This record gives sequence, structure tokens and C-alpha cells, in this order.
Amino acid sequence: MTNVLSHDTTPNLNIGGAVQEYLWNWQNQQIRVVYEVLGAGTQVLLLPAFSTVSMRSEMAGIAKELAQDFQAVAVDFPGFGDSSRPALDYQPVIYHQFIQDFVRNCLKTPVAVVAAGHSSAYVLELAKKQPNLFSRIVLVAPTWRGPLPTMGLSRDTANIGKNLVRSPIVGQLLYKLNTAPSFLSWMYRRHVYVNVNKLTPDFIEHKWRNTQKPGARFAPAAFVTGNLDAVHNQAEYLELANSLNIPLMVVVGESSPPKSRADMDALAALPNVISVTLPGTLGMHEEYSEEVVEAITPFLRTM
Repeated sequence: MTNVLSHDTTPNLNIGGAVQEYLWNWQNQQIRVVYEVLGAGTQVLLLPAFSTVSMRSEMAGIAKELAQDFQAVAVDFPGFGDSSRPALDYQPVIYHQFIQDFVRNCLKTPVAVVAAGHSSAYVLELAKKQPNLFSRIVLVAPTWRGPLPTMGLSRDTANIGKNLVRSPIVGQLLYKLNTAPSFLSWMYRRHVYVNVNKLTPDFIEHKWRNTQKPGARFAPAAFVTGNLDAVHNQAEYLELANSLNIPLMVVVGESSPPKSRADMDALAALPNVISVTLPGTLGMHEEYSEEVVEAITPFLRTM
């Protein structure tokens, strides 16, 4: 597992820092993971939200703002962004192990972490199992449940959907429909961005290009169908957060969808949690990055 400068990363996913790669071994398979480092000082790990279009560039605004006082490290998860996208059966155990290995091998522990969306449950579970891994935790618009389970589909039905998307011909067609620019625009308007004027053709094309890489459909299919859900109910999610002794801050998106907002509010209500409600919805870490950084910087500065 080595860190070397990456020379062939797709330029439009870069966020202006030093692009590096981490060669991670999973079950005797080497996976190239791309990450970016901005600024100097105390390190802050930035984890993007899991989604069909997950990539480190969605953390660009937060990274650039934090880099004025910290060293921001933004990473593409295996199966997403510029990282390798092998045809694995993507499950939570892969990302639990990856985050743990990445932090231990590439960062100085314990490290502060800012996790968006679905990555929040992974951070909470790792913090419970490995209390020396993180020094402070910020969760931005945290969620724990994939789109299809949120819509009420059973796990069995969701698994059928995942396997269909993984299939060679039908899967490629389903994935193409699910990542068409028109569908991505509809998705962003529905529950990711508040200000639809920001959803320009260039913005949507940037997201679309990220979905067109070889092997791109496998990890997103697991996310959409709930197969990357690190927990399976709200009680389990809240128990993880409530059991921590690590300082924990939650940023709630005031326009979040009702089910997601209910989970965020329940998390924010825990006695050991510092919370703030800001404009935005599930993509607030990207859309309202300046407001997010302004709110979380005092919390991070107390390290």
C-alpha cells in the first residue's frame, strides 16, 4: 500500500490540490484510490456522500475553505469518482475496511472527519469500534438508508434490482437510463439542491461524465438498492451516535426530504451532539459549502 503522485486522473474531477493515489488491497485485489490534499496544518478528512454521482469534487467548496486553516484531504471511495471501479459485490464491509485502512495508512490519527450523507453511518460505526481513529466528527445532512429502501421497497426486491443492474446487457441499459442527464437533473431538483439555477448544463454534464467510467454501475447499484446501508433502522443509527465519547457535530439541511429530515433531527436531539440547521437539502455540503464551513470551523478549531 503506497502513496504516489497520480498522473492520469480525469482533470475535471480535480479540486485544486495535490492529487495522490493510495493502492489499497482488498481480498488480494489491488484497488487504486484517488485522493486530493489541500492546505497545511491539522488534517481533516472529507468523505463525500454515497450516490450515483459520488466523487470528491462535491467536497471542493468545503476543502478550499478549510484549507485556509487546515489540511483538507478529500477522497474518492472505491467504485466511485476517479478510483478503480472493479465489479465487486459492494457491501458495507468493504467501506468499513477501506476507511479504516485509508486513515491508518495515509493520515495522522486520530483525525477529524467531515462526512456527508450516507458515509455518516460508516464513520459512527468505526468511531465506536476504533475510538482512536477520529478526533472529531462532523456529519453533514447525514443519512443511513439508500433510495429504494427509503421509498419502501423490501430488501429482497432491492437485491433483485441490484443484480439486474449488475447483469451485462439489461444492467447497462438500466444504468444508462438512471444516469441520463435528464434523470440526473430531475434527481438534483427533487432532493439534492435547493437552488435549481445552479443546475446548469455544465454542472449536469460534470456529474454525468463521472457516471460513464468503465465499471461505473456496480457500486452505485449497491447504494441505490440499500446494499451499502451500514445500519438497518433508525434506532441502530442513533445508538451508534449516542455511544460515542468523541465530540460530534451534526449539520441539518432544513429542506431535506421528510424521512431524511426526521433522522437528522433525531440525531441532532441526542444529548452528546452539537447541532446546527442550515439552508439546503441532501447536497448541502456542495451547494452551501461556505455556510457549512462557517458553522463547523469553530468546532474543528477546538482540536
